[in-house]
Amino acid sequence: MVMGGDRENLSSFSLRKIKEGGIMDFDYFYNREAERFNFLKVPEILVDGEEFKGLSAEAIILYSMLLKRTGMSFKNNWIDKEGRVFIYFTVEEIMKRRNLSKPTAIKILDELDVKKGIGLIERIRLGLGKPNIIYVKDFYEYIGSKRN
Repeated sequence: MVMGGDRENLSSFSLRKIKEGGIMDFDYFYNREAERFNFLKVPEILVDGEEFKGLSAEAIILYSMLLKRTGMSFKNNWIDKEGRVFIYFTVEEIMKRRNLSKPTAIKILDELDVKKGIGLIERIRLGLGKPNIIYVKDFYEYIGSKRN
């Protein structure tokens, strides 16, 4: 068991190793410290479900990010005339947040899209330099009906 003072020594040791070009030596969790992080919710079925076996890990992460943004959009009342929640999430934002090239970011969006991919999102092009609207699709009822 590592005591409080020892943790400080471990932390300074870890930082010293990183500065010297060594491996990163992270500290352990001791209490409820994990609660200080924000987490993405990944629907487990995207990882385990037969329907989603071909989906890349990067597409699953991006879908989770889009899903989180959908919740924020709902709170901000970003709802179209048909009652559907929409989001804005630009290719540039995806590139920055996931450290991806533009072709890779577009490829992952295409993988999720209704027109070119599995259908978990639908992009509506607005043109004139405006960002695309994205509808994040809810697959819950579809999967439930297929399994019954």
